[in-house]
Amino acid sequence: MSDITVAIVSFPGMNCEVESIRAVERAGMRAMFFRWNDDRAKLNDVDAYFLPGGFSYEDRGRAGMIAARDPLMEFLKEEARLGKVVIGHCNGAQILVESGLIPLGEHLDMALAPNAKENQRLGFLSEWVWITPTCTKERCAVSDWDGAMHVPIAHGEGRWTLRDRGLLQELCANHQVAFSYCDAQGKVGETPMVNPNGSELAIAGLCNPSGNVVALMPHPERTPAGGPYFASLKLWIERYGNSPARAATPRRTAPLTRGQIDHLPRAEVELFIDTVIVNNEERSVEATLKRFIPDIHLKQFRYCALPQNKPHDLLSRVSFFNPNKEVAYIRRNEKIFRWDHTKKSEVPLKEDGVLSHLMLVRYDDYRDNEAVCYALHVGDEESLLSSSRTLEVLCNPHSGTLYRLL
Repeated sequence: MSDITVAIVSFPGMNCEVESIRAVERAGMRAMFFRWNDDRAKLNDVDAYFLPGGFSYEDRGRAGMIAARDPLMEFLKEEARLGKVVIGHCNGAQILVESGLIPLGEHLDMALAPNAKENQRLGFLSEWVWITPTCTKERCAVSDWDGAMHVPIAHGEGRWTLRDRGLLQELCANHQVAFSYCDAQGKVGETPMVNPNGSELAIAGLCNPSGNVVALMPHPERTPAGGPYFASLKLWIERYGNSPARAATPRRTAPLTRGQIDHLPRAEVELFIDTVIVNNEERSVEATLKRFIPDIHLKQFRYCALPQNKPHDLLSRVSFFNPNKEVAYIRRNEKIFRWDHTKKSEVPLKEDGVLSHLMLVRYDDYRDNEAVCYALHVGDEESLLSSSRTLEVLCNPHSGTLYRLL
């Protein structure tokens, strides 16, 4: 056993800590389990950090969004700048992307979006795939091996994508596409048989410009076949220690330009679906926003705009609306009605205490019929609407679009 220590960083909801510890130890390194709220003094002698898979905070908002904005991630950003290795698999990769550590170190430049092919969502994927390094052995901390590796994937949001095509070209030119999906012979391809989740360029994993931060969606820690991956990590630390930036850095991008948020044209009929019990996702998204805007209050709805004045048929389908768990509101011509499922009728509300002045609607890619609506109460609306940092809590601009609802 070497003196190299790797901290296995666990956020609430992660579930791959055991196999991650086993893989690190199998490679001859020491593994130290570290909870997100542990004393950071425990990390004084750590050589590398590993963020495992799972479902941090139940993927509320979207996968990795909440954990990425935890104060611990600012600490890990500084450690990465100092040259320490930071690896994230699956949910760990999603956290690294949402935090900005991947691909360039600061801004939200990409998304690990819901799996999709040919404009159709695929849902959760649990299968075995092949991956291969698509950078040189020395380019990143875990790429010093050859051939194709047979590893499992288990994710619902693993599709690498971004709006900035110029940045994608720069990442390729800078050899930051560290791993790609391939066939058993190591041939990279974007066909459905090879590229399981529709990722751009069949990307399986990216590294940062310096090579010491890596985000990978598959799980080499779950199989002995992943041994060379972790042996590479050990070799990198022995070779370079914690030496900072070794590689050329592409241009630093600003956050994706939003400009003014477009207004969503009001439909003839709009449905707002609330939950009867506490909505844990709503509470968690609000708590994340409060890190930046302490006085903000948020209400979350399922939102559906209907082109025709026929909401009753839709609300009668239990597959769409469950009256035991949900309550539905209908907005028509400035008036709000509550749906009475027992009488199959609309009850006018005397006072509109349901909706707010500032309402934002998020449409995710490849999901046109239904959206998420946030009713926001905040003192300074313009500060909220002009801040990428806060708007990105509500929507990753690389995998969805945010509108203001009139």
